[in-house]
Amino acid sequence: MPIRTTTNMTDPSLLRLMTWLSPAFPVGGFAWSNGLETACLNGSVVDIEHLQEWISTSLKYGAIHNDLILLAASHKGEVPLPEINELALALTGSAERHKETTELGSAFMTAAQSWTNPTDGSTPKTLAYPVSVGWVAAQSKIALNNTLIAFAHAVVSNQIQAALRLMKVGQQSGVALLAAFEPFLLEEASSAQNSTLDDIGSCGLNMELAAMNHEDLNSRIFRS
Repeated sequence: MPIRTTTNMTDPSLLRLMTWLSPAFPVGGFAWSNGLETACLNGSVVDIEHLQEWISTSLKYGAIHNDLILLAASHKGEVPLPEINELALALTGSAERHKETTELGSAFMTAAQSWTNPTDGSTPKTLAYPVSVGWVAAQSKIALNNTLIAFAHAVVSNQIQAALRLMKVGQQSGVALLAAFEPFLLEEASSAQNSTLDDIGSCGLNMELAAMNHEDLNSRIFRS
């Protein structure tokens, strides 16, 4: 006899994550490259191998790594949300990166109002993007690990989609790269779930410099 499994069809958690972190969710994520545009134009990222290294560095040692930890902290609620948010904003290394995380965060909070209770006076008016996602997911009783996986997948997908617009990378190569990242996304999500704010740190100096230099480009597609 085959083993039959059942699924809780009344739990909307997966559906909500798919909606909130979908490219169609109105946060404007398609407009930001987090410095990747600079790297493509200056020759640092010119092919799929360079792109994989770029994203891997951010995921393990750079901005994505830190954002996952910030999301986890805001979801757990062990540290006051204003303190987490202040740290998140302090970690942005350039004006464009600051604008990126605050505009994405504000747009996310606005779009997510259909699912969340109104914020109280203790919630900062301007939330960094990972902080807003973590806070909303916690309010909606969505598991932290699932939220981290979905967020990491969305950010990496956005980087790959940006690369498709910036250099000669075909859709098939982009999909293959996203598939290759699956074990790393799961690993980083698990690591972030067990992290504290003391685990935040970055050694992606070239990535930070690329983000800083973006505002000086003569012609650009993305806002960061």
